[in-house]
Amino acid sequence: MFRYILALGLIILGAVLVLANIGIIDFQIDEYWGLIIPLVIMLLGLKLFIDEFKYKGGSWIFGSLLVIFGSLLLLGELGIIEFTFSDIVKLWPLLIIYVGYSIIKPGRRHKTFVSEKDDKEKKFYDKKVRRLSVGDHEFKQPNWKVEPMNLWTAAGSYYIDFTKAFIPEKEIPITINSWAGDVQILLPEHVAFRIDASVKAGEIKIIDQTADGVINHSIFYESVDYDIADRKLDITVKLKAGSIRVDTV
Repeated sequence: MFRYILALGLIILGAVLVLANIGIIDFQIDEYWGLIIPLVIMLLGLKLFIDEFKYKGGSWIFGSLLVIFGSLLLLGELGIIEFTFSDIVKLWPLLIIYVGYSIIKPGRRHKTFVSEKDDKEKKFYDKKVRRLSVGDHEFKQPNWKVEPMNLWTAAGSYYIDFTKAFIPEKEIPITINSWAGDVQILLPEHVAFRIDASVKAGEIKIIDQTADGVINHSIFYESVDYDIADRKLDITVKLKAGSIRVDTV
């Protein structure tokens, strides 16, 4: 639905600009740019919100934030209220609402598709998703066993030391999702791994690769022996705000 709305909007905008360029209608895009941007932000937020409930990788939290932010920007441009881009900091109490909702929100089960090298057959397994929590988490006990994990945190940091862990000879998926916090991962050089890391606002540093700036950064890194290794870690980290750091020793 969203792509059809976007396509229709682009078609209409293109047609209007063509008519304006040949003098049939009077249209100055500079006069309407202040209205177009809030509408685009609202549509993007609506898509993220809907995709979350359709299990298509969206985010109801970030989506609802964009819808609210875009709506306030639009009202500001229309002169109904006083609100500009810099006023986004005034929306910080929404984080409290999101955290409160996450505490009472029931967990759900995800079905994940993984490849097992032992029998070379593709299998499905059910993996429990932890209820969202607040606080720091550490995995650094001597000889702790690495198992498939799907970790969700509203606010807090993760420190995961795989150099002290027992890692079975198979592909092990690790997923970390957090709204706000830092993720630091320490990996042994002899263990193959790949990591898909993304952050909405913050920075990422994986070995010798770095991404920082304002918004929306991602890095995908895969060790050279990942495909042929028996023991390997498939790591996904997604943050709304914070930093991601991965080192090897």
